[in-house]
Amino acid sequence: MNVARYILQNHVQVLELTWEHLWLVGLSTVFAMLVGIPLGILIAHRARFSKPVLAGANIIQTIPSLALFGFLLPVPWLGERADRLAILALTFYALLPIIRNTYTGIKGVDPAVLEAGRGMGLNESQLLLQVELPLAVSVILSGVRVALVISVGLATIAAAIGAGGLGEFIFRGLAMVDNRVILAGAIPAAILALTADLIIGWLEKRLRPS
Repeated sequence: MNVARYILQNHVQVLELTWEHLWLVGLSTVFAMLVGIPLGILIAHRARFSKPVLAGANIIQTIPSLALFGFLLPVPWLGERADRLAILALTFYALLPIIRNTYTGIKGVDPAVLEAGRGMGLNESQLLLQVELPLAVSVILSGVRVALVISVGLATIAAAIGAGGLGEFIFRGLAMVDNRVILAGAIPAAILALTADLIIGWLEKRLRPS
């Protein structure tokens, strides 16, 4: 098969670009979790913040990825390094599912369980760490899984600004009108997305309260 032969002949570059892709996706997802999970917890406990936070995350999702890259390009320090810019943009796109699922997971905890915890003398911080988060973790992971899959796909577009990743093959193939080169980027990206989905899905099921 021509595509398989092309990938084998260029396996070193495929592996390098796959690593770059994983770096962009992994780092942006970690940043999105560090921001999104606390925000989700905040809006679950402070209802007045829920509409503006979710609306802001929704608005970001509606901005086309290339347009967002363009908006961020003139920002000092950020625009100097394409990988920084791509990681920030991917972090923005990953926020909505993580915030929304954290909010849903925390709000979905049975009030009777919370009352039982308070009756045992737990304060609000202890309730969050010992009751709410353990019960909500599978729902939160579901949001992380969606964010990861979205990021794997969007990271291919980051190659358009020179951030690297498997999108380099895709854009190169489009310029050359060569399906082999396009698929050399698209197939590993699809495998990454499926693998991330399966791994996080397995963790989600393992941590789901019985």
